[in-house]
Amino acid sequence: MASLRKASTRFNHLLWQKSSKCNNLSLVNGVKHMSSLETLGFIGLGNMGNHMARNLVKKGYKLVVFDVSKNAMKTIENMEGCENCVQTVNSPADVAAQCKHIITMLPATQHVQEVYTSRGTGIFSAIQENSLLVDSSTIDPAASQEMAAIATEKDSSYVDAPVSGGVNAARDAALTFMVGGAPRSFEMAQKYLSVMGRNVVHCGPVGTGQAAKICNNMLLGISMIGTSEAMNLGKKLGLEPKLLAKILNTSSGRCWEDLNCSHDQGSGSC
Repeated sequence: MASLRKASTRFNHLLWQKSSKCNNLSLVNGVKHMSSLETLGFIGLGNMGNHMARNLVKKGYKLVVFDVSKNAMKTIENMEGCENCVQTVNSPADVAAQCKHIITMLPATQHVQEVYTSRGTGIFSAIQENSLLVDSSTIDPAASQEMAAIATEKDSSYVDAPVSGGVNAARDAALTFMVGGAPRSFEMAQKYLSVMGRNVVHCGPVGTGQAAKICNNMLLGISMIGTSEAMNLGKKLGLEPKLLAKILNTSSGRCWEDLNCSHDQGSGSC
């Protein structure tokens, strides 16, 4: 009986050792998988881009980044838990020289044109063949189509992928991406966009992502105007602005902008 218990104990010990080795191997393989993700280029580290880039790093991507603000680059380079996972460079061309897949998040059309087309320093000055360019800026659809045409001449792909959701959604990786581009380009971009957002929607060819964003912004603008008028009316009728805002935020009159912004003295501005 004692020998049986001894054999059982020995068997359990060997089983535990094997299980431990398997678990450790799985952990190592998991780390290897995370570290094997490709390096992406990211240009534009403002209020939105900073959070978007951080979410990519958190999922194991290494980044080569550029922003006109050196402080913005330094901040993400020194983010907690990041060791040699972000490299800063001196121009968009430097990003393109090192990365074949690049995401841009810029304020307006003129900034996109400058980042992509500036002679000597723009992306197209150093772009590699078969590159994928993903622009998440909100710009003129015609400008997106122009960038796509140049990318095609360079044997590369371009998609417009503007976002909706604001800074909070960017931080929480909960953005909606409206994507315009060829189906194959969309499939390639989708795996990166899904790291930064919850909804990634293919709208059609290049420019349709921007068209969808314009429609969304139009509706949002109308809602903001209506909210402002309602707040001003309430103030004139003797309602305390914060009380009215609280009521609207829990009633059928609520809108996204009202829920995500605070009103200044009842003016309706965010």
